[in-house]
Amino acid sequence: MLVGYSSSSEEECDATRKECEEDECENGGPVKKMKLKETAKTKLPLPGCLLSMFPEEVDPQTEDSSLHGGRIRSFKHERGNWATYVYLPYLPDEDFDELLEELLSAASAAGVSLTQQEEFHLSLSQTVVLRHHWIQPFTQSLKMSLARCRRFACSAGRLKVYCNAEKTRTFLGMEVTTGHAQLLDLVQVVDRTMAEFHLETFHSDPSFHVSLAWCVGDETLPLKKCLHRLQSVFDEHEDGAYLMRLDCEELRCRSGNKTFRFPLER
Repeated sequence: MLVGYSSSSEEECDATRKECEEDECENGGPVKKMKLKETAKTKLPLPGCLLSMFPEEVDPQTEDSSLHGGRIRSFKHERGNWATYVYLPYLPDEDFDELLEELLSAASAAGVSLTQQEEFHLSLSQTVVLRHHWIQPFTQSLKMSLARCRRFACSAGRLKVYCNAEKTRTFLGMEVTTGHAQLLDLVQVVDRTMAEFHLETFHSDPSFHVSLAWCVGDETLPLKKCLHRLQSVFDEHEDGAYLMRLDCEELRCRSGNKTFRFPLER
């Protein structure tokens, strides 16, 4: 009887094949490995517009008052919440800039350190919180409501001290002396949109003004004590008493870092 004997090389190949098969069984096989690698892809990030609709943990830096000149937020910052307000802009002239420097110097001499406003405007609403997906319908409602409102002019020439409800900041403002009735008409229009979105409406008896400067905390009494001296800076202007004129040609709405413009009819 003939018996076939395998060569040593064949035995080595068989042994190697067996080891490979065992390794495939233990580790899911090379085919399975490749499939796992192909499916384990990096997840795509969600678009920013979706992330902003769902509040997340607040960055501690956004609540650090030392990063905002000592100012404290009136409400907690949350992702997707947009601080929103409606206003009339005021663009100062050269005379105003010079007078404001004198005003801050006079306040400092009286012991009150004031910080100049970064921009000047006359508020027509409270500062409210809008969710991101409300911004478009909110501004569209404002646009439709303001469609028939006409342009006008108002003036301001009397200094007045204001303090916010939280007593965290005090303001020195220039109060409106003419155009009060037209401003009230605009507030009623803005209030209708606020009510439509269940937001807080404006003050019932507003003191329309343009804030000039501010300081941290409740400094109402120290500012009122030197108010007569500060008023004289404007009253004793070389060309006569200075009167701030506002050409009310367009309303603006600021929501977060977005600004929307609404021209008034001529």
